[in-house]
Amino acid sequence: MKRDPKDSVFADEDARWQAVIGRNREADGHFVYAVKTTGIYCAPSCPSRQPNRQNVEFFADAAQAEAADYRPCKRCRQGRISLQQQYSQQIEQACRLLEDAEKTPTLEEIAQQVGVSAWHFHRIFKTFTGLTPRAYAIAKRQQRVREALADNPSITDAILDAGYASNGNFYASSPASLGMTPSAYRAGGKGMAVWFAVGYCSLGDILVAESSRGICAILLGDNPQTLVESLQDNFPHAQLLGNDPDFEQRVATVVGFVDRPTAGLNLPLDIRGTAFQQRVWHALRAIPVGETLSYSQVAEKIGSPKAVRAVAGACAANLLAVAIPCHRVVRNDGNISGYRWGVARKKSLLEKEQKREAQLIQSR
Repeated sequence: MKRDPKDSVFADEDARWQAVIGRNREADGHFVYAVKTTGIYCAPSCPSRQPNRQNVEFFADAAQAEAADYRPCKRCRQGRISLQQQYSQQIEQACRLLEDAEKTPTLEEIAQQVGVSAWHFHRIFKTFTGLTPRAYAIAKRQQRVREALADNPSITDAILDAGYASNGNFYASSPASLGMTPSAYRAGGKGMAVWFAVGYCSLGDILVAESSRGICAILLGDNPQTLVESLQDNFPHAQLLGNDPDFEQRVATVVGFVDRPTAGLNLPLDIRGTAFQQRVWHALRAIPVGETLSYSQVAEKIGSPKAVRAVAGACAANLLAVAIPCHRVVRNDGNISGYRWGVARKKSLLEKEQKREAQLIQSR
C-alpha cells in the first residue's frame, strides 16, 4: 500500500501538537488526538477548546483511539460520518417512506423511523428539500395523479389510486397542482390560455410565455420559429395567444433580468414539474448570483446524494431559463457542461453574473 507523504510530516508528536494548535485541516486523516481528562478524541482541525498538552495523547486513527476507550467528539465527529451526511441519509430515508406509503404517515411516525425528534426532523427536512414533509407528501400524490391520468380511463379512479380519500379532496386543489382541471390536463391543456411573445436579448432570441398562474416558460435559442414550436410541444392543446402589446412588456422585463440578474425577477412563476424536479428547482433558486454548485452538491442539498443523474435530468427539464438558474450547476471539477440552451449561453451567463457580483462587492 502506497503511503501518503504527509504521514511522515506528522510522524512525531511535536509536529502533531503544532497541527492541533493551528487546527491544521491538512493533518486530518493522518492522526487523531485524545484528551485524557474528557475521554474524547478529535481530528486535528477540531474547533473545540484547545486542551493542555500534558492531557493529550495521539493515535494513528479513530480505531486505535476507541480501542483505548476514547469516544468521538460530537463537534468534529471524528471516526463517524459528518452531520451533513447523517442528515442527508435521514432525509433520503424519509423521502422513500413518504413516496412508498399508501397512506401518508404522520410527522411523528416518520421522525421515529429515521431516529430523531419530530421538531428536529421537520426543521432539517425543510432545510434540505425546501418543503415541509406534508408538502412533499402532497407533491408526490399530485405526481402520481399526473402519471395515472395518462393511463387510467377513469379520472376518478386515477385520483383514488394516487392516494386521495375522495375526488372532492383532489378537485379542491387541482388548479394549484396541475395548473388546470384534470380533464384539461389529460387533454394537454385544452382550453387553457397561454400568452407568449418573442424578443431578443444578449443571449439571442428569447420566448416568454405566461398562463393565468404566472410565467410558465422562458426559452432561449437562435430561431424564433423553433422557440414557438417548443412552446407548442410543451402545451400541445393550449390556446396560444400572441401579438399582445401589453404582454410584450413582459418580454422587456425578462430581458432586463437576463442582462442584469442581480436585479431579480419580480414576476409570478407557474412552475410545473414532479415533486423531485421541484425539490431540485427550489435548491437552484437558492444558489446566490455569481456562485455555482456541482450536480452532486445539489443532490446532497435535497437529501438524495445518489440522485446526481436525476438532478441533471431535472436541470434539463427546466422551462424557465435564468428564472430557475440551472446554469449555476456545473460538473464536480468546476467545468461547464450540459445546458438546455447551449454551453456557450451557460458560460456567458456565469461570466456575466460573476463580473456583476465582483463589481457590486468593489462598490461597497
